[in-house]
Amino acid sequence: MRDRVFSLLRLLLGTRHDWRIQRPTVPALPQLGVHTLGPLFAIFSLCIGWFAFTNAVGDGNTSFALFIGSVSILMMAWSNLLSTRASSLEKVFGGLDHVYRWHRWFGALSVGAMWLHMEIVDDVKGIRGASKDIADAAEDLAETGSTLLYILVAASVLRWIPSRWWRLSHKALILPYAFASWHFYTATKPYANNSPWGWWFTTFMIIGVAAWVYRVMWRDMVRKGELHRVANLQHSGHSLTVELEPLGSPLQYTAGQFAFLKVRKKGLREPHPFTIASHPSENVLRFVIKDLGDWTQRVGQKLRVSDRVTVEGPYGKLPLFPSHNADEIIWIAGGVGITPFLGAATKLSSRNTPRPHLFYCVRSRDDAPGLDELEEAHRHGRIHLHVHSSVEGNRLRHEDIAAVSRGGDLSHSHVVMCGPNPLITDMRSAVRSMGVRHVHVEAFDIRTGVGPDLSREVDSLTRTVTIRDIGQKLSRTIPSD
Repeated sequence: MRDRVFSLLRLLLGTRHDWRIQRPTVPALPQLGVHTLGPLFAIFSLCIGWFAFTNAVGDGNTSFALFIGSVSILMMAWSNLLSTRASSLEKVFGGLDHVYRWHRWFGALSVGAMWLHMEIVDDVKGIRGASKDIADAAEDLAETGSTLLYILVAASVLRWIPSRWWRLSHKALILPYAFASWHFYTATKPYANNSPWGWWFTTFMIIGVAAWVYRVMWRDMVRKGELHRVANLQHSGHSLTVELEPLGSPLQYTAGQFAFLKVRKKGLREPHPFTIASHPSENVLRFVIKDLGDWTQRVGQKLRVSDRVTVEGPYGKLPLFPSHNADEIIWIAGGVGITPFLGAATKLSSRNTPRPHLFYCVRSRDDAPGLDELEEAHRHGRIHLHVHSSVEGNRLRHEDIAAVSRGGDLSHSHVVMCGPNPLITDMRSAVRSMGVRHVHVEAFDIRTGVGPDLSREVDSLTRTVTIRDIGQKLSRTIPSD
């Protein structure tokens, strides 16, 4: 018994690396352009609110207390809006991976801003947003909402939680947002709700609620995406290659984009993002799914040919090829991060110059998705393939990349990366030391968190307990006649 307890504790605690907090990466903004309009306007909308509270009267630092409260609500509104995955937002934020980074930044910082507001707000004098009774009731709701927010955020960031539970906790975040917005609207402020400032904040609060309704009710329940049929399945090591044929209009996409898949089968209906590994000229959509968590494990076990799959997309703005002349094209992929490059590499013309140098980092060649197709593309002169296997002691080094450049100078090269964060961080530092000013990275991650990933164990335990153990326990407790 004691050994079981210790084993459970070791499983829950994981390692020190599991609890390392990974801060959301701020999207790089190398130069002004359409992709900077979204972040700039979002930041402007937060900061401009300061002028609404400069004349606030009350105890303590009333102006800052009201301002930071408005910042919290506007951040939550922006977080809800960015979760809609609207194509217009993708354009002005520089791709869906950047959209979700800003979504996480706003969500995380809104919690801190709300806590700060609750700690320093005091008696405020000014114009009432509603009667005292309504305002007091709304304030009580806001306090309840803040507690609920802390609980939901804590549940959201723990990787112990299976993804389907995480999605539910994320949807429930509308409650603290609605409570906080109602409190802000009814509370005493320096301006009236029918004034320009009142309309400014009220509009954002309505947008936040509407975005949640659009995302959860319309996108998830009504407009579900394009229906496809599983045409072929191929298992290879820890990866599953899925080919889908459209049952309607084919998906229009470019190489390097990704889509959300929803399998119309019990236990697999939650959407998950995967990069499209096929080429737009093909008649099927191809995805490579690596067995990394509870959902991907169930897909490998339950998905069958002829099953129906809904595809939502495409998304992403990963430029595999330069829009201007480049001395070298360098692609760096780690594991399943090879998928953005697969379709493009296998369909390239051998006359393309310069030919891309593809550095493919894998644990072993036996568990390397698409390796046969890439080797064939290398033999036909479409790409230069460099395979780096860790079990062979052939890890990718800075010198390997420098060897394909002109004297170690990559200042006029086009560099694209996709793979695990440690690989991206290391190789980004390497190529920048060789003169690269901008690195194109596909770093889409819909969920971040801390703690060991126990989603598979928890999912297996809860499914087993729900079906078998609870029934047995109930049968023992109910007396027979």
